[in-house]
Amino acid sequence: MKIRLGIVGAGFIADFHVRALTQVRDVEVTGIVSRTRQKAERLAAFVKRSGLGETVVYENIKELADTVDAIAVYVPNYVKVEIVEEIVDAVSKGAPVKGIIAEKPLARNMTEGRRLVDLVRKAGLKTAYFENQIFMKALNSQREQLETVQKEMGPLHFVRSAEEHAGPHEPWFWDPTRQGGGVLSDMGCHSIAVGWYALTPLGMPPTFLKPLSVSAECALLKWGLPAWREKLREKFGVDYAKTPAEDFTTGIVTFQNPETGQIVKAQFTDSWMYEKQGLRLYMDGVGPGYAFEINTLLSPLQIFIGDEASQAVADAEMALEKSTASRGLLVVQPNEPDLYGYPDENADACQAFREGRDGLLSWEYGLEIVRLVMAAYMSAEKGRVIDLTDPDDLKALETYVPLIQQGKGHDLLTR
Repeated sequence: MKIRLGIVGAGFIADFHVRALTQVRDVEVTGIVSRTRQKAERLAAFVKRSGLGETVVYENIKELADTVDAIAVYVPNYVKVEIVEEIVDAVSKGAPVKGIIAEKPLARNMTEGRRLVDLVRKAGLKTAYFENQIFMKALNSQREQLETVQKEMGPLHFVRSAEEHAGPHEPWFWDPTRQGGGVLSDMGCHSIAVGWYALTPLGMPPTFLKPLSVSAECALLKWGLPAWREKLREKFGVDYAKTPAEDFTTGIVTFQNPETGQIVKAQFTDSWMYEKQGLRLYMDGVGPGYAFEINTLLSPLQIFIGDEASQAVADAEMALEKSTASRGLLVVQPNEPDLYGYPDENADACQAFREGRDGLLSWEYGLEIVRLVMAAYMSAEKGRVIDLTDPDDLKALETYVPLIQQGKGHDLLTR
C-alpha cells in the first residue's frame, strides 16, 4: 500500500527529503503547503519530474490533511507548535491522517516539546522523529560488522560525534530567539542522539541507556569577530553584537547500562566555522579491543576545477552540502541523501505508519533529545555538570529557556 504523504514547508530540508524519497518505495507526495507559494510550486514541480506523484499545492493545512495518510512537518522551529496544532485540529474534524513526522529538533525547549507530544497523542497520531544520522548506512554497517565482537568483548564504552560546516542557509537559523539557540540547538541534537545510539548495545531500544549527566561549553568564536559579524548582518540581517548565538559547542553525556551498571560516555562537538570542503560528519568509537571511525568527507570521488574554469560553476553545493568553494580540489558525494541516512529514515516512517505504529524514533524520543540539549545549555550557563538523576535539576529543565534562546546570550558568550 502506498503512503500518501503531505509536506508542510518547502525550504532546504523539504528539498533534501524529496530527493531522498526518490529512493523510497511505495510513497507518493500528494500535497504541499508552504507560506511561500513560489517555493511550494517549485518543489511540487520537482516532485512531478521525479515521478513521486501528481502533487497539489494547497492553500492551507486543512485542505492538505483531507487528502493524505501522513504529514511531514518541515517548518522553522518557531512555528512548529502552531503548525501541529493546525494538523491536529484538522484530524479532529475528520481528516484521515494517521501519522506525523517531525524533523529535528522536536522543539526549542521542554515546554514546547511536551505540548507537541500531548497534541499528537491525544489525537491518536503515530509519530516519527527524524534524526537522519541514526539511519546512516555507515553507522549501522559498523554495528553489524562488530556484532559478534561486541557479544564476545562487550559494548562500546566511548563514542565521539561531530557535525561541522560554515553556517546555516536561512536568516532564522542564525536568530537564537527563533531557532532556539545556535549550533548546539541546530546540530548538537544530531551529535548527542547519534552518540547515544552508537553506544547502545545491539538489539536494545534507542533509550535503553540511561542518561546520568551532561557537561558542556558554548562559545562564539568566528562569528563574533567584528568583520565576520558584519558579514552576517549584511547577508542575513542578524546582529550578533546584540543577540548572539554560539557557533561552537562541545560536551560529554554520561550514560549507564541499567542491566550491567556499566558507565559509558559520548562526546559531542559541533561548529558553524568549519572551513574545509563543506559539511563534515565525524564519528568514532572504542570498545574493549575494537574501534570504528566514520568521516563523510572521505569520498571515492574527487574533482578539480581550476581558476580559469571556475566561472562555469553555478552552485558550490552541487558537490557537497554547505560547500564553501566551487573550485580547487573538491570532495563530491554522488548520493548525499543516502550518505546521511535520509532515505532510510523515510522508509522506516512509511513502513511504521502502514503498520499502525511509531517509527524507530518516536516524538517521545525526540523529547528526550530536547532534554539533553537543554541540559547542555544549562551546564554552559551555570558552569557545572547537570545531574540527570537529581530531581531538582530535572524539574528545572522542564521550564528552562536558555539565555541564548531568550536573546540574552551576550554576557555568556563574551565573558
